[in-house]
Amino acid sequence: MPSTVVVGGFFGDEGKGKIISYLSKKDNPSIVVRGGAGPNAGHTIKDGNTTYKVRMLPSGFLNKNTKVMIGPGVVVNPDIFFKEIQEFGASGRTFLDKHCGIIEQSHLDQDSKGGLKEKIGSTGSGTGPANAERAMRTLKMAKDVESLSSYVIDVPDEVNSALKDQKNVLIEGTQGTHLSLWHGTYPFVTSKDVTASGICADVGIGPKHVDEVLVVFKAYLTRVGSGPMPNELSAEETEQKGWAEFGTVTGRPRRAAEFDFDLARRAIMLNSATQLAITKLDVRFPECAGVKSFNDLSDEAKSFIKNIEGKLQVPVTLIGTGPLVDDVIDIRSD
Repeated sequence: MPSTVVVGGFFGDEGKGKIISYLSKKDNPSIVVRGGAGPNAGHTIKDGNTTYKVRMLPSGFLNKNTKVMIGPGVVVNPDIFFKEIQEFGASGRTFLDKHCGIIEQSHLDQDSKGGLKEKIGSTGSGTGPANAERAMRTLKMAKDVESLSSYVIDVPDEVNSALKDQKNVLIEGTQGTHLSLWHGTYPFVTSKDVTASGICADVGIGPKHVDEVLVVFKAYLTRVGSGPMPNELSAEETEQKGWAEFGTVTGRPRRAAEFDFDLARRAIMLNSATQLAITKLDVRFPECAGVKSFNDLSDEAKSFIKNIEGKLQVPVTLIGTGPLVDDVIDIRSD
């Protein structure tokens, strides 16, 4: 299908970066465009022996034929933007919209102290203060920054033109549904709506131009920082299950719990999910590490996936079975 929106279904950390990287290689989209809050979101991608920790660029940069773009709804830290273009070999095919807001030092200073840092557990990236300033209509725009001028384009026009020409476009969300400013566990949320509707608004496509909404869930629940989390496991239980993880941006330990069907149902409703991806199946079922076909999964792992489909009534089309980009069961072609 020409347009697919990929969003997280829990509290972020679901493995969206891996899924988007896989889709960008497999489906060869002409554009991968990112919505979301800003560089407070981190995606970890492992390709061969290389690990990428992405905060600003779309995770589809691994496909050298794909243009990577940042939509006007995203606030951008130019230093991270330039660093990632260089580091990820994305020069000449990376663009951002003229209306992207700009994170400056004052936003970083605000974000590293006070209530947000202590109460919410902010990442200190300046994203929240920049979005607050944007709401006050005082934030500097990308079109006003000389060093960005060669990267600035009209992203909504590019994306809609590609769709009009029946080209594949992959739309990348950040964070997770239950961190949405509107729909999440307020006040322990990010500074934007990060459901599929919000992400589409960020990149400038209307609802009639969305073909598929892929919601990504992990095979268990994790959350970085403060805020409610149902049926949270103790640090000891998390360690025992082998579910101990650390946040991409902050390095903070992630809290963990069992897969939560109530949260998943709500995410499916809020995003109009047409497909699901389940990641980290290999962490839950180590015998499934690196498996590429559903038929080769253990009976227990198959039952786990079928139970998810049965209870949530949405097909699981992609399953992550390892840390590498290509460690995926693609049921679309299985």
